[in-house]
Amino acid sequence: MPVLASHRKPRAKARTTTPAVGLTTAALASVTLLSAQSATAAPTEPRPAVEEVRQKVDELYRQAGSATQEYNRARTASETRRAEVEALMADVAKRTERINEARRALGGYAAAQYRSGGIAPTATFFLADDPQSYFDQDQLMKRVTSRQQKAVSDFRTQQAGAAQQRAKAVKSLETLTDAQDTLRSSKQDVQTRLTEARGLLARLTAEEKARLAELERGKEAEAREKAEKLARRQAAEAGERAAEEKAREEAEGQDGGGTGGGTDTGSGSGADSGYAAKAEKVLAFARAQIGKPYVWGASGPSSYDCSGLTQAAWKAAGVTLPRTTWDQVEVGKRVATADLQPGDLVFFYDDISHVGIYKGDGMMIHAPKPGADVREESIYYMPIYGSVRPA
Repeated sequence: MPVLASHRKPRAKARTTTPAVGLTTAALASVTLLSAQSATAAPTEPRPAVEEVRQKVDELYRQAGSATQEYNRARTASETRRAEVEALMADVAKRTERINEARRALGGYAAAQYRSGGIAPTATFFLADDPQSYFDQDQLMKRVTSRQQKAVSDFRTQQAGAAQQRAKAVKSLETLTDAQDTLRSSKQDVQTRLTEARGLLARLTAEEKARLAELERGKEAEAREKAEKLARRQAAEAGERAAEEKAREEAEGQDGGGTGGGTDTGSGSGADSGYAAKAEKVLAFARAQIGKPYVWGASGPSSYDCSGLTQAAWKAAGVTLPRTTWDQVEVGKRVATADLQPGDLVFFYDDISHVGIYKGDGMMIHAPKPGADVREESIYYMPIYGSVRPA
């Protein structure tokens, strides 16, 4: 029995060591593979800082504002050209009808010539597209009356006029096509930039959005502080002017000979009060739009872009402004920021892509940008280009 027992094989060691060796080998292989992949993989791009995102978004909105003005200009041109084409085509239709009437009259003369025994060439003369070519034939001229000659002359005049109007219509159609192409291009440009801006904002984390809101509040506070400073300066200057005016009136009253000067002052005041009356209507309209959404290319009544709002507001005061900021800045008299009065238009950025209506105390009413409503805001929220007094 002991001899038999000595021939038994050991059991457990091989089974316990083999899996452990296998697991260790696999783990080492995985670590080696991951290390190799990490070494060869492209480095991850760092997330942009919130400040960088804010600057990029602001720039995209500015570019979209400029593209919106290009869209507005192209749409105005397209509407103008379409109206011209429709008017020209209507005129061509009328001229064509008059040509047909003249042709019928010539046909009547030709029929009368035939019934009276006139020769065949006479009929050909009256019915031809270009009867004037027969005028050189002396024997034929003897057979037409002065009345018939007038009918031929009228016919040719109508033909020439219709041809001229058709040529104008064709040219206007070509211009209309160009304007429509620009319109489509500008629309795509706006949409592209707004989509990029929305994409940047959508990728922000909750913490980054909170930081962005904090930066926005800081910018608004700084702009309000500048507006308050301007308001104090304007109030002080107005007080000084009032004191000087009062002193001048008292001096003129004591001298007893200030009628002429008083009349001039009254004239100036009358001009100022006339503008103030218009400005009051402008601001009343603008205030009524507060809370309505900004929509690029919109001019009311349910939504506006910046120049659509200014155009509609001044229209309420009886003043017609062009559609774009680029054209509105050329209307009226340029004024310095320190001399702004309620109703004046304030333009922003070097490309003049934004405009607001000054309401006093360094504040304006404007349609800011996509995603925002018409609101009151400091004129220092954006870099000022210049200001004009429309009327």
